[in-house]
Amino acid sequence: MICNTAFDADLADRYYIGMMSGTSLDALDAVLCDFDGDTPKIIATHSKPFCNKLRAILLALCTPNGISHLDMGEFDGFSELDFWGLASRLYGEFASEIVNELIAKTNLRTNDITAIGCHGQTVRHRPNWRFSLQLLDPNILAERTGVTVVSDFRRRDMAVGGQGAPLVPAFHQAMFGNDQSIKAVLNLGGIANITLLDYDGQGTPIGFDTGVANLLMDAWIARHTGTTYDKDGTWAAEGQVIEPLLEMLLNHPFFAKPPPKSTGREDFHLSWLDAILGQLGHSHPNLRYSPVDVQTTLCELTAVSAAEQIARLVDSGVVLVCGGGAKNAYLMARLQAHLPNLSVKPTSSLGIDVALVEGMAFAWLARQNILGRTGNIPAVTGASKAVVLGQVCF
Repeated sequence: MICNTAFDADLADRYYIGMMSGTSLDALDAVLCDFDGDTPKIIATHSKPFCNKLRAILLALCTPNGISHLDMGEFDGFSELDFWGLASRLYGEFASEIVNELIAKTNLRTNDITAIGCHGQTVRHRPNWRFSLQLLDPNILAERTGVTVVSDFRRRDMAVGGQGAPLVPAFHQAMFGNDQSIKAVLNLGGIANITLLDYDGQGTPIGFDTGVANLLMDAWIARHTGTTYDKDGTWAAEGQVIEPLLEMLLNHPFFAKPPPKSTGREDFHLSWLDAILGQLGHSHPNLRYSPVDVQTTLCELTAVSAAEQIARLVDSGVVLVCGGGAKNAYLMARLQAHLPNLSVKPTSSLGIDVALVEGMAFAWLARQNILGRTGNIPAVTGASKAVVLGQVCF
């Protein structure tokens, strides 16, 4: 069960900031939320893309042994641990800039903000080994902003046997659970995760990662066109699904796992895709396709893998979609095609920007921590009990 999910502002100050940079590593988003009322309201937002240097280091750290592919330059001869330390500092400094610029957009003062909830950048997620690493130096963020920071949300859940992810279902339930027409919330970041709202009738949702979302599509289009993402799914819409390739991709063992389950770049990455394409060449030597057809197939992989798992659990109502993938018109159309009995809508249909939902979630999780309330859902993560998530840097 979710502990004390009501948004009662008499127990804490009103204002919290949530920060999130997802698996896609396109930008770091910050959301200033006001918790004076039944639901949090967004007061201001700020987002900035990562500089090329920090993004390159983060992408390398997200990939096992990835620093060997960096153009080292001034950092030649340094190890992965060195890059971890450097990136933690740079991330903290970058996050501080964003927070200070965000507050400057408002008439609030620094001491009006109770806390910042900053997830940091996940660079390694190994739930089978019971660890997950989020890169951030919260000391820098607290010192340079003058605001208390709550970070490191996953590891307390993992300490009680959970996978540390996904963490947003409790927030989804608190935010959207009062609307009986909304049955599920699908987040399409680099990885896709689903929340089934109030699934057991007792106020407890279930949730899990459904597989890859934008991660492979972004990497593939970057390789072939130099752009960071497929805007509106325009490129994918030009191609044809390679059915044998789709079948091989769906054979990834993650899709057959029962929940609770979570995943990341460790399971889905370009090297894995390249290996599958190599197998496809051997098994179908006369098959002809182009890079755009692979993009179309990757988009279909996201749609099919998410839709199949939603359809098993939901037979009517609305599926709300958030995350960068909700801006991909072609992907949204494919989801709707695979879920004909459901209404697939972006959270923007409720007035909440699809890119801001996860930031709001970490503002909410920071508030849960400050109030001493639990933030995980054992049925979602596999934890043995509900616990307060995050470490605090005052």
